[in-house]
Amino acid sequence: MIRLISLADVITIINAVFGFLAIIMLFSNQIRISFSLILLALLADGLDGIVARKVGKGKTGEYLEAMADMISLSIAPMIFVYTTYNDTILSEQSFHILVLGIFILFLICSVIRLSSFHILKDKKYFIGLPASASTIFILILAFLQIDFIYILPFIAVMSFAMISPVRFPKPGLKIDTIAAGLIIITLVMGNIYNGIAPILLFAALLIYAIIGPLYIRKNSA
Repeated sequence: MIRLISLADVITIINAVFGFLAIIMLFSNQIRISFSLILLALLADGLDGIVARKVGKGKTGEYLEAMADMISLSIAPMIFVYTTYNDTILSEQSFHILVLGIFILFLICSVIRLSSFHILKDKKYFIGLPASASTIFILILAFLQIDFIYILPFIAVMSFAMISPVRFPKPGLKIDTIAAGLIIITLVMGNIYNGIAPILLFAALLIYAIIGPLYIRKNSA
């Protein structure tokens, strides 16, 4: 089994480990550490693709990637949100049921997206919003502790966006480098200076999510 794993797959496994550790940290209410670990998982998720293009991916690569992303880009972010807003969520039983329903919706859409990603793979664009983008959107809103009443519908929107037929352009090396730089800055700075680093990361992704599909439509017309 070990012989089936390439260097890129090792990085994918590290992605899964970061996601798992992020969940463990939440049991000790270590919100900041958990936030950092999910960001590190996102960086590993991007790095494994770069390494795979350079040295190749092992035979188990596609399966490993879906499993790792499920932990770090789906399960860990939802537990992060649940832990961050625990008091609000548990304040009323009917509200708790609604929250769990939306979290399950996100989980289901993540499973569908991640399992079909390689089947629908295209060199020029993603079909549906990338799971990494939806994770960053939700993670930052929760980390900045935006009113939960706004986060809940946002999670539902992100869920449907991941499995939508909308096409998003695949960023080039320069854009990927900028995105990685913003993630690293957010990782280091956290919410200091009124959370300027995560806000910039959020704004950059928002521009991508809005302009990206318009760019694809214009160039395919």
